[in-house]
Amino acid sequence: MSIVSVENLCKNYGSVQALNSVTFSVPKGSVFGILGPNGSGKTTMLGIIMDILKATSGSYTLFDEVPDENSRRKIGTFLETPNFYHYLSAVRNLKITAAIKERGDKDIDKVLEMVNLTERKNSKFSTYSLGMKQRLAIASCLLGDPDVLILDEPTNGLDPVGIAEIRQLIKQLHQQGKTIIMASHLLDEVEKVCTHVAILKKGKLVATGNVNEILANDDIVELGAPDLEKLKAVLKQLTGYSSIREQDNLVQLFYPAGTTNLENINRFCFKNGVVLNYMQLKKKSLESKFFELTN
Repeated sequence: MSIVSVENLCKNYGSVQALNSVTFSVPKGSVFGILGPNGSGKTTMLGIIMDILKATSGSYTLFDEVPDENSRRKIGTFLETPNFYHYLSAVRNLKITAAIKERGDKDIDKVLEMVNLTERKNSKFSTYSLGMKQRLAIASCLLGDPDVLILDEPTNGLDPVGIAEIRQLIKQLHQQGKTIIMASHLLDEVEKVCTHVAILKKGKLVATGNVNEILANDDIVELGAPDLEKLKAVLKQLTGYSSIREQDNLVQLFYPAGTTNLENINRFCFKNGVVLNYMQLKKKSLESKFFELTN
């Protein structure tokens, strides 16, 4: 079952195309990251899914059905900076939120416990740190026990401690069976929390799939020999690597992380008449992979 399926979604603001024929699906039970630099269309995408914005063209479904009010009531959303009454406590603010949503009034103590705010539930919102404000916003999303959460930049502006708290909370919610769709411009956040990802660049989808496949570290083996052309010809007969390229008078072989065997490569080259004068194993960082996709 797909929680959200997006098909050729486009959104134009005059001459600016914020989304350009984007297609992807969010599997049930996943933590799905929508990743991209600022201005890539992440917030626009979430706004369309929640019917805050209208798409220029294309379509989408929720829970494999045409979206309606009932399907959206199954989703808890956090799309903006937390906006509560500063002079009211967490409990009072959540009571107001529950009344607006017409659901979740009996869940207030439960959701405050889930986001670790029970001890400060009677404190005024104005006394909260930014991390506490973000957690209260997530608590408001949890009112009514929705199956799905949509979070737009949930760690935005937080210090390392606050980021770690939100990450841990997202992991706990995922373990409880909730599907979480999360927009972020932080590669590290998505890599550590998400199971699946869609990467946007200037409104275009550049990659989507399992995080471990899309954002996998590559092993890079750099090889040198007196006759570079012969080395390249021999290496074309070698199996196991995903791609090959020449750079700075060296040949680079790209392998899935952890699958490289330098001894076998050296032996293969020697048996085929090539004596290597240079061999080095490097790691291709996640940052490099991300910048390669988005630049």
